Amino acid sequence: MTKLIHSFLTLAILSAGSIALQAQPAVKLVTVDMAKVFDSHYKSEEANIKFKDAEQKAQEQAEEMRKQGQTLVDEYKELVEQAKNTLLTAEARTKAEADAAKKYEEIQRKQTDIQNFMQNTQRSLQQRIGNHRELLLEEISKLVIEIARKHDATLVLDKSGPSIFKIPVVLYSDAAYDISEEVIVRENKDRPVAPAAAPAPLVVPNATPKPTTPATPAPKPATPAPTK
Repeated sequence: MTKLIHSFLTLAILSAGSIALQAQPAVKLVTVDMAKVFDSHYKSEEANIKFKDAEQKAQEQAEEMRKQGQTLVDEYKELVEQAKNTLLTAEARTKAEADAAKKYEEIQRKQTDIQNFMQNTQRSLQQRIGNHRELLLEEISKLVIEIARKHDATLVLDKSGPSIFKIPVVLYSDAAYDISEEVIVRENKDRPVAPAAAPAPLVVPNATPKPTTPATPAPKPATPAPTK
């Protein structure tokens, strides 16, 4: 009797599992290369230009600060030479030595300023890049989900990154299941149109009128001599 009850329970569980499997929709996969989609977005191109410009300006500012620091170093060396110059009075050498010490402290402050500027600028730039990346990936992910649903997909796999074993997550996928290009087209449909360059003025050869030579007046008829 116990074996019979056990058999009925097993059959019931298998039947329930079979019904549950039949109720699940068939798995339909699509793949997307998120790295390619991200890099191809016009907002990424615009942001890269802004970030490079900000980095270039920061480097120029840091270079100007280094030049100022080098000027301080040159002034410090000159003061040190004055402090060693035996041709100067003891009072002048003492003053040069004190000024050199102050200049050295100024050099140290300038070095600290340069280091803090570079660190703060790099941190700020990295934060801007991270914020842009996070917001754009969120926007792209919504678009990927929208397109995947249009294809009746039940699972989306990102094939851009490696796994923990440093190998591609998706080893193989048929191109027919890749929606990357469709996402790229959709995400760039609102790309701002670049303003057209103004047409160059037409240059007409020999357009300048040549000065006309005034016509030589016709000679007046000779006056007839009076008749006698």
